[in-house]
Amino acid sequence: MAVFTSLVYQNEFLADGNTDVNAIVRIECSEAGTAGQTGVGDVGEIIIVDTSASMSLVNMQAAKDAAMVAVDTIVDGTFFGVIAGNHRPYLAFPRVTSGPGLVRMDPNNRQLAKRAIAAFRADGGTAIGSWLLLARALFRSIPSLAGKHVILLTDGENHNESVPQLDNAIRQCLGEFQADCRGIGVQWQVAEIRKIAQALLGTVDAIPSPRELPGVFQELIARSMARGVPDAQLRMWVPQGAQTVFVRQVSPTVEDLTHRGSGVDALTTSYPTGAWGDESRDYHICVRLPARALGTEQLAARVQLATGTAILTQGLVKAKWSADPSLTAQISPEVAHYTGQTELASAIQEGLAARAQGDAVTATQKLGRAVQLAAETGNAEATARLGRVVEVTDAATGTVRLKKNIDKADEMALDTASTKTTRIRG
Repeated sequence: MAVFTSLVYQNEFLADGNTDVNAIVRIECSEAGTAGQTGVGDVGEIIIVDTSASMSLVNMQAAKDAAMVAVDTIVDGTFFGVIAGNHRPYLAFPRVTSGPGLVRMDPNNRQLAKRAIAAFRADGGTAIGSWLLLARALFRSIPSLAGKHVILLTDGENHNESVPQLDNAIRQCLGEFQADCRGIGVQWQVAEIRKIAQALLGTVDAIPSPRELPGVFQELIARSMARGVPDAQLRMWVPQGAQTVFVRQVSPTVEDLTHRGSGVDALTTSYPTGAWGDESRDYHICVRLPARALGTEQLAARVQLATGTAILTQGLVKAKWSADPSLTAQISPEVAHYTGQTELASAIQEGLAARAQGDAVTATQKLGRAVQLAAETGNAEATARLGRVVEVTDAATGTVRLKKNIDKADEMALDTASTKTTRIRG
């Protein structure tokens, strides 16, 4: 049975007249077990492979190999299916036209699925929204599913659908399943695929070499199979008269959950977190309270992780108004760290967007700030990736120059990794 614990990092002391309370709530899960084997319902896994005409022979073969490795990694008993994605996606396995669209994994179905994958051919266009809607329909055909996960691979832009069509498909899939999205090559659009992954509580990343694809798929499926808690919600109670300014996941990635909350009661809001395995996540919350008299103590928030009506763990965020500046002037190191990491993600994305639009001044300013923040927060991975896009004169001040010739793959790798964070040093 999964075990959850929580820790709260904050400076609870507020100066006279101050109202905003910031805290980092760390939630850890252990003994999560194997997906579909915890007694809370079945799980479903769908592999979506781009089979459009833009897939080269090398990428297509790598995609086939990766999909077969993924099939080998899915645990027996899991409901699964394989979608071939182009402008008219189809269910490659199982080959059914009515009834349940997924079948349980067993040795025979594993071999039949791999045989279907081996027959993939690159042809047609790209309509990713239709891929998502097909996955939604397949999952809905199995009412017993408690956990639902998709791997989506593409190599190009969504040419055969309008932006509103894709956005509408994403909206229809909210809360239906989680999706980890990967792009191969340099012709796909990071912002487009990140939009899908963030909405569906998944991840996005660039695969620089086709040789890496099988290992990536194996890791993604193994991680999915280790999520024995199929779904959980972050619930936050705030006192009457208080306002939730924001709720963000800040580790292992930055994901803004603020506008994804739904009311539980007049004072409690629930935010989706998806499935859990043995892992640790950090959440940054900010609550605005009515000002109180000096010496007043108040509970600012009660942060819980829940499945259904069961509360798995909770952390308490407190507020105390004080006239002692030695107490009120302190900033929680964890709060300061993740504030910088969140700004780092925004600076990278805004800098790259400005560069793409030919605004060198804004791009230099934003990417320079990103270099500065990466150094301050000890994000070595971001520092290394930024160094492939800008020439760093002084990291401490964020003084940089844009490189004239940038490898597109390096730029995309920086963009996709922008939301990945590091924990505070020490």
